[in-house]
Amino acid sequence: MESKKQQSLPTRVFINDVDRYSSKHIAKFLATFVAGESSEEAETEDTSASPGGEPAFQVVGTVSASAKEAKESFLLEQYESPTRDELLERMLECDVVVYNISETASQQQVEEASWALTALQAEMENFKSQKLFILVSTVMTWAMTKPQNPDETDVVLSEEEYIRRRPHISFRHHHNLEKLVLKLHGGKKSQLKGYVVASGLQYGKGENLFHYFFKVSWLMQFPKVPVFGQGTNHIPMIHVNDLGGVIQNIIEVKPKLKSKYILAVDDSKNTLEEIVKMISYTLGSGDVNILPQEEAITMKAFQPEELQFLSIDLRLDTLMIKDIFILNWTSEAGMVENMRSIVREYKDTRQLLPIRMCIVGPPAVGKTTVAEKLCSHYQIHHITIKEVIEEKITQLKETVDSDDTDLVSEEVSAAAQKQLETLNKSMEMNAGRLADRLVFDILEEKLHSKPCSNQGFILDGFPKTYEQARTIFTEEATENEDVSLKAPVYNKQITPEHVFALNASDDFLKERAQGLPQSVAEELGYTQEEFTARLRSNRERSTAEETLLDYFDEIEIHPEHIEVTTGDPEYTGVMKKIIKMVGAPKNYGLSPEEQEVESRHKEEGRRLKLAAEAAEKKRRNEAALAAMAAQYEEWQNNLSEVRRQEEELLEARCLPLRNYLMKYVMPSLSEAMLECSRIKPEDPVDFLAEHLLSNNNQEEQH
Repeated sequence: MESKKQQSLPTRVFINDVDRYSSKHIAKFLATFVAGESSEEAETEDTSASPGGEPAFQVVGTVSASAKEAKESFLLEQYESPTRDELLERMLECDVVVYNISETASQQQVEEASWALTALQAEMENFKSQKLFILVSTVMTWAMTKPQNPDETDVVLSEEEYIRRRPHISFRHHHNLEKLVLKLHGGKKSQLKGYVVASGLQYGKGENLFHYFFKVSWLMQFPKVPVFGQGTNHIPMIHVNDLGGVIQNIIEVKPKLKSKYILAVDDSKNTLEEIVKMISYTLGSGDVNILPQEEAITMKAFQPEELQFLSIDLRLDTLMIKDIFILNWTSEAGMVENMRSIVREYKDTRQLLPIRMCIVGPPAVGKTTVAEKLCSHYQIHHITIKEVIEEKITQLKETVDSDDTDLVSEEVSAAAQKQLETLNKSMEMNAGRLADRLVFDILEEKLHSKPCSNQGFILDGFPKTYEQARTIFTEEATENEDVSLKAPVYNKQITPEHVFALNASDDFLKERAQGLPQSVAEELGYTQEEFTARLRSNRERSTAEETLLDYFDEIEIHPEHIEVTTGDPEYTGVMKKIIKMVGAPKNYGLSPEEQEVESRHKEEGRRLKLAAEAAEKKRRNEAALAAMAAQYEEWQNNLSEVRRQEEELLEARCLPLRNYLMKYVMPSLSEAMLECSRIKPEDPVDFLAEHLLSNNNQEEQH
């Protein structure tokens, strides 16, 4: 009973560096794996999964001190840069220790894994139950392996030949550590069992090593995506989720494993050029450019260590995964065969979601100005009908005039010539304007283009009517769809998800149009006669029975109305409202050069703000000092006045006493002092007293 209870407990798994790409996704796979999802072993007594749909594994792991992210929700515990004593204690608490050294040639990481293995071996006698040590290594330890027959070409090396493997010079330490793990005693009574997983180059879940190719394709950064080197080398690969599945199988089916060395690769045997070309085709132009490998360093595309991985040339075949493991493959056939799903995964993981907007409103309201500002902020594409038509005609002319038969076939050139003639004929018949159906075709092609599909777009002032919007965006209902649904079926790939209607009064619009220079007004069609007609047409369309905004309301993309006023000439308020509604950009953001310019602008703005704050503080201090000086002066004046009044009061109070002294005291005292001065007695004070007393007695006798 106690044994069954122990078996039902989740297996505790330690994984190093869970803040790195590979370990993070392995940890996430194991932490979210539920019994029965991908392994028949989950139904046996040997399974490590707990019943009731609970996760089979409790995952803990280390992160570097530089990791800024909060603890991942799928981790039970996370340890930031622990000491070796702390690390050993954490590992001893686990049933399985996974050390992943597959992403780097770093000797430091290999040394840490070697120490972990040695430390666990030293503690084996104290284990209460058997522990598993899984080393996730790399196929770079096979990089220099030669075929048994030197005359053979295109040889596929089998997993069973792992004894003959020879490492790339930078991965000798990985090779040595693999041998240490394989030397672990593998008997049933051994308390520490070891397995080596030689992982192919990992992809998926937002990418790591192949991220550069995805990014330049998504951004359409180059007409052709660079391939560094000849591109003819075969690259063993595996989806990072499938690598997690391999580790999960090792934990669950270890009693059945005949070998302790497992090759973790998918069935693909694609070359680097094939991989990059498919990335380019799915996300970008579809073309590649073969460049010398040194260009990767010059262009800052890859580090030398990364180029070592991309230069591997091996075709490997795994037996263990096919014969014993039961994997719910994410990408068994490889990246090339599953590129569309890999690209969707890439966009979702990195939140590279297109932003599609439409801005409508009367002439001169500022649609183009706002659209250009939004395109700059969100790094998306500005779509105007005039520019789209001009771009298409230029493209057709270049195709027709091209002499490069490798790039432009005769069929493509003939098709371009025919389409160009159709456009020219339409414009001749419509006074220089294209028929609506041709405009719609050109616009739809533009909206379906890779740049618009990847980053998004802003439709500036088009469509104008309900019918135009329905023709462009509405799709025909399929047989399985209920045609009675009120909301029409629309093409979500090209239909704007945000619609903004800019509004302003007629007087405001006319005043703005009249304020333009004559040359600009003529170019924009804003002369008085033209502008009045255009404004009248716009107002008539807005009062029609079915308006453009009604169409968006019907498909539940409700337009936002924004009033444009004279108090916002730079459209600051309009931009704030739109950005608040749309949200943050969903792309890579600014390039390093643009980031540097923006940083300089921010620094300049910060300095100007600090200078303004300092000037304002100085002004306030000076004003405060001036106020204090004025108060002090007023206080001094008040004090002087008080003193004057006190002196006058004292003077008034002293007048009777002075009169008394002058009448009765001063005559006798003056006479006594004169007499004292004449006689000059030894004690003048005693003399004055006797003299005054004598005179006083004489006056009383008389």
